[in-house]
Amino acid sequence: MKKIISLLIVIFILGCKGERKEGLEDVPALENDSLSEESFISESFLSEEEVKFNLEEANRLAELPLGCIETEYPNKLGQTLENEEALGTPQELHPAFYGCFDWHSSVHAHWSLVSLLKQFPDLEKEEMIKEKLKNSLSAENILAEVEYFKRPQSDSYERTYGWAWLLKLAEELKTWEDPLAEELDANLQPLTDLIVERYLEFLPKLNYPIRVGEHANTAFAMSFGYDFATSTRNDELREAISKRARDFYLSDDNCPVSWEPGGYDFLSPCLQEVDIMLRILPKNAFNLWIDDFMPELKDEDFTMEVGEVSDRSDGKLVHLDGLNFSRAWVFYHLANKYPEEFGHLRTLANEHVSYSFPNLVGDSYEGGHWLGSFAIYALQAASEK
Repeated sequence: MKKIISLLIVIFILGCKGERKEGLEDVPALENDSLSEESFISESFLSEEEVKFNLEEANRLAELPLGCIETEYPNKLGQTLENEEALGTPQELHPAFYGCFDWHSSVHAHWSLVSLLKQFPDLEKEEMIKEKLKNSLSAENILAEVEYFKRPQSDSYERTYGWAWLLKLAEELKTWEDPLAEELDANLQPLTDLIVERYLEFLPKLNYPIRVGEHANTAFAMSFGYDFATSTRNDELREAISKRARDFYLSDDNCPVSWEPGGYDFLSPCLQEVDIMLRILPKNAFNLWIDDFMPELKDEDFTMEVGEVSDRSDGKLVHLDGLNFSRAWVFYHLANKYPEEFGHLRTLANEHVSYSFPNLVGDSYEGGHWLGSFAIYALQAASEK
C-alpha cells in the first residue's frame, strides 16, 4: 500500500527542523588526428574496476568542445520566424552560442571547457580555452543572445533543455574562483537572469510533467535548475522547483523501468525523476519514496543493461551513448549521497561509462558535438564521493 501519508509526515517533521540530431547524415568526422579511438583512452582509465578521471583524459575531452564551438555549419537553428527580417546566419543570430550544431549543444560545450579548467587548471590548452571563452562570452555577445530570447516568437526557445544547460554554465562560472570566471559570469548575468525568470514563469503553468527520454524532460531541467538555485542561494527558484517536483512526482509508484530505453533516449525518464527527488527530499522521506517508485535500486544484485548503439552515423540512434552517461551520473549521485543503501550502484555506473566512453570520437560529428559534455558530467559525478 502506498506510503504517501507517512512520506508527507516525514517531510513535514524534517522541514520543521530546520543530438548530433537529424540532418547530419553526411557530416565528416572531427578533423583531429590526435583523437583516434585508440589514443583517446589511457590504459588506466577503463582497465580498473573504478573509473578514474585524470588530466590525461581531461586534455583529450577538451578537444571535443574546442572542435565545435566555432563550427558554424551544419546548424539546426530551431527558430520560429516571425517575419523575413528574423532570418540570419547562426553567428548573426547567436554570436555567443552558434557552434556545435545547435544552441544548447554550444552552451554545454562552453560548460565543458569551464568545468575542465576548474577541475584541471594545468590543461595543456589552458590559454587557448580561456581566450575562446572570452571571445564567445563577451558582454556584447550575451546581450545579443538576450535580445533573441526577447523576440515575440521566442518565449519558448530552448525550453527547457537549453535553459537547464545555461544555468549549469552559470553555476560553473559562479563557483569557479578565478578572475576570468568573475568576468564571464558578469557578462552572462543578463541571460542568466532571463532564464531564471523563464523558469519561474513556466513551472507554475506546467500542469503535468513531461516524462520523455529526450530534451523536454521536466525532471532533468528541474535538477539542473535546482543545483543552480542551491549554489547561488536563489531561494525563490529553489522553492519553486521543489514545490513542482513534489506536485509532479511525490505520489508516483512503480516506475516502468523495463520499458526503457526508448530508441532515441539520452535520458532515463525513471532515473531523472530519481535524480530530482534525491535533491529535494530529506533522507527518510527519500527512502520511503524510492521504496515505492524504484525499490529495485536498493537490491545489491540490481542490474541494467547498457543502451546499445547500432549505428553511430545516425544522429538519433547515437543518443543511447548519452543515455549511458546520464544513467551513470544518477547512479553516482545515489552512491555518493547514500553509500550504505546505494553504494553498489557505482559498479553499474562504471559499466555504463566504460561502454560509451571509447565511442566519444572516431565516428563523426554525431557524438563529437555533444557527448563529451555528458561524459564530463558523469565523470564529475564519479569523483564527488
